[in-house]
Amino acid sequence: MKFNFLQKQTSRREMLRGSVTLAGSALLAHLLSSTSLRASAMSNAQAAPSAADLLASMRAKFNAAPIQSQKLADHVTMLSGPGGSVVVLNGPDGKFVVDTFVAPAWPRLKEALDDLGSAPVKYVIDTHWHFDHTDNNAPLHAAGATVLAHENTKKRMSEPHDLPVLYRGPDGALAGLHFDPSPAEALPQQSFAATYKLQANGETLALQHFAPAHTDTDIYVHFQKANVISMGDTFFNGMYPYIDPGTCGKITGMIAAADKILSLADNDTKIVAGHGPLGNKADLMKSRDMLITSRDRVQKFKAAGKSPQEAVAEKPFADLDPVWGKGIINSDQWVHVVYLTL
Repeated sequence: MKFNFLQKQTSRREMLRGSVTLAGSALLAHLLSSTSLRASAMSNAQAAPSAADLLASMRAKFNAAPIQSQKLADHVTMLSGPGGSVVVLNGPDGKFVVDTFVAPAWPRLKEALDDLGSAPVKYVIDTHWHFDHTDNNAPLHAAGATVLAHENTKKRMSEPHDLPVLYRGPDGALAGLHFDPSPAEALPQQSFAATYKLQANGETLALQHFAPAHTDTDIYVHFQKANVISMGDTFFNGMYPYIDPGTCGKITGMIAAADKILSLADNDTKIVAGHGPLGNKADLMKSRDMLITSRDRVQKFKAAGKSPQEAVAEKPFADLDPVWGKGIINSDQWVHVVYLTL
């Protein structure tokens, strides 16, 4: 992914349904082009920045995105901006917040939550462990919220992680970052193994763990009365997704996650993607079909003993790129992601 993407977030957003900001995509673009960031920094300072400096740079650039609010139902709102998508259930029983943006966005996230009403935040629900979805756990917990997530999210956040470099090419490197363990105050206070339900504000929130998909920590949150489903990063709407092999991500799991939500959704269901605009059943079906096509094509190369680089040379996604290749990950990178997560 070319570094100039980092200076062109607005045009990218316009290319992917301009009604919704793709700031979440911008963060992952920083993440996926970390080697390009290092190279740029070295040319200016003659020394590679530390892992902490790289993450601070990502968060600062990501924080430049505005927060946009979209009402999904009477008491359910989607906030889009510096960290993908946040979903809020608001009412007399308090606020229930799904995902939390990146850390520098905290003052604006707090303001956006306050604008929805005076009720306190009772629960924060993490859809998975990645920092663009969990960064503001700690201040929300300090304000009185209970953080709830799958048990693997707590485990992963408690550990150091190195996202391996999956691919190096003329457009930069795919992944290659270090994450320290999250502070204790950011960790979930409650966790579950398979399913969990919350009743609040006349709504039922049904939480369920997916088999390893984007990571091994993924859950979905189904607002049953409102007919809204938040999928976290098991759904990247309108673009090739990032799948994290460092925490057991699998393309087959991404397909299974899509199938699970399709079985729950009807034509009126609002499906919140971890990154990309608000989706619906038709959008998710298109994404699922792209995943199946990608898996099948790369599997043939892998079964034939071809390397990822040889698979890239075959340009297996040339027909998919006009629709799916304008987001976070380009075609060559997507070949490597699929190959390594089969």
